[in-house]
Amino acid sequence: MQPPKVTVLGSANVDLVIRAERMPNRGETLIGETFDIFTGGKGFNQATAAARLGAQVTLIGRIGDDPFADILRTAIDAENINSQYVKTDAESGTGIATIVVQPDGENSIIVIPRANMRLTPKDIEDAAESIAKADVLLLQLETPIDASQKAIEIARINNTNVVLDPAPARQLPSSILSHVNILKPNEIEATVLSGVEVTSPETAITAAKALRAKIAPDRLSAVVITLGEQGVLLCTHKECTHIPAISVDVVDTTGAGDAFSGALATALAKGSELMDAVKYAAAAGAAATTVLGATPSMPTQEKIKSILLGK
Repeated sequence: MQPPKVTVLGSANVDLVIRAERMPNRGETLIGETFDIFTGGKGFNQATAAARLGAQVTLIGRIGDDPFADILRTAIDAENINSQYVKTDAESGTGIATIVVQPDGENSIIVIPRANMRLTPKDIEDAAESIAKADVLLLQLETPIDASQKAIEIARINNTNVVLDPAPARQLPSSILSHVNILKPNEIEATVLSGVEVTSPETAITAAKALRAKIAPDRLSAVVITLGEQGVLLCTHKECTHIPAISVDVVDTTGAGDAFSGALATALAKGSELMDAVKYAAAAGAAATTVLGATPSMPTQEKIKSILLGK
């Protein structure tokens, strides 16, 4: 049996991670606790999650020609991700993210996209075959919007399911949303896209119904809003269902949303029912919060099983 095929269009960064007791106030200098360098970027994180969960993954993106790129190339190869369409951009450096993690696991992030924002529609056309043959195309918003639009157009022509993680939050044209099968925002992104402030499962239902009307009209299309400690809301053309959060000991929330998206895309590519896919993704997201760092926290199948079994 052929493994499910997931093509990921997105960012690839190197994360500079600091653990500190709190964020510094304006003009204040704090002594931090630890410093680590990890691979990251929503695209690479989600590609890693999908690959670790059994998908045949192709990544489309851009990185620089610098030591940070060497770190990413090594990591991509280690995860058995097809990097044929990860182009080297000698004019711009590899994307960087600086992350401060506090004792409760909450984090604050500044991203400098660099080469990620030089991805072009021509780059997407060069990778058209990988999109056409994929079961799922998974995208985020850390690369140029015109590149994403081109990828979505290719996916729809070839009946490839489109899963969009609309992060970071921004308004999107109907030319993109109307071709998305699964829209997976968090509370902030759902608020920006719908105009409804999402603060609870109840307000999420209102936002999800508004967003459901904006995405592809296919019967199986859905909106999945992640609500952090309040769980997940799944809204299909028939109904909205709230799924409670899974309780774990949180170490670092960085990458939890990426683990969720990568697992969701993989489960859908395998042919799982939507509700089952969302529950599986929720377990992946919970698992990711138990490990420091973005890419390192992308879970394996065994880790997800242990989370679902409460171990």
